[in-house]
Amino acid sequence: MPPRVMGIVNVTPDSFSDGGRLASAEAAVAHGLTQVEQGADILDIGGESTRPGAAPVAEAEEIVRVVPVIEGLRSVWDGPISIDTMKPAVARAAVAAGATMWNDVTALGHAPDSLATAAGLGCDVVLMHMRGEPRTMQADPRYDDVVAEVTDWLVARADAAMAAGVARERIWLDPGIGFGKTTAHNLALTAHLDRLAATGFPVLYGASRKRTIQAIDPTATDPADRLGGSLALAQEAARAGASILRVHDVRETVQALAVQAAVAGAAACD
Repeated sequence: MPPRVMGIVNVTPDSFSDGGRLASAEAAVAHGLTQVEQGADILDIGGESTRPGAAPVAEAEEIVRVVPVIEGLRSVWDGPISIDTMKPAVARAAVAAGATMWNDVTALGHAPDSLATAAGLGCDVVLMHMRGEPRTMQADPRYDDVVAEVTDWLVARADAAMAAGVARERIWLDPGIGFGKTTAHNLALTAHLDRLAATGFPVLYGASRKRTIQAIDPTATDPADRLGGSLALAQEAARAGASILRVHDVRETVQALAVQAAVAGAAACD
């Protein structure tokens, strides 16, 4: 089964690729609905940038940014909505507004009540690996075996979530491409994503427009010029068993996956 496509809706002034583009809730809702028309299965709403060097956003401000967007989408669309936040209070407000998934870059490690909050909400939870925190995570990250270390750490976080009361079937794992990792680390995690999928937890993969693509193609200094690399990484992740692809370019990703599936179908008929 091809992976589901998660469209990114950033309501932030400073996200690495599209910061400031969706300056109002109305613009963000319209963008989300356009992504649904283009084939997005899930929408991921974020009110705080987690790009390298990003400054934190106050809890109240983050809620003000994301709740009207979720409410606006929910009023006209009944599909899955994810809240991209590390803060339990924001997750609670988002779920109350209609979100059905909590996408946490800290794997429920940001606050003492993160695990209990996830269990109480009963929504799906994405546990992502990040070495350090956004302001410092790219300061010389090192691993002995990045694939083994990320996989083991995520499984341990999944165990902690289940011990706190989160149902196993609600848990997704994300290797955190670009979060406290070099280009070599990101490529290794992509090449061996099947090892993370082999844990039995569904995998979310997000490498859309990230700097790893620029490291391979130095001319791609503008994130908007990284479509080809984004599609290549998405297809590699799909082959390796990713269940969700988190992307900026929904229509192009949906098309690439459809062509990939058609080729695979033709090969199966040989």
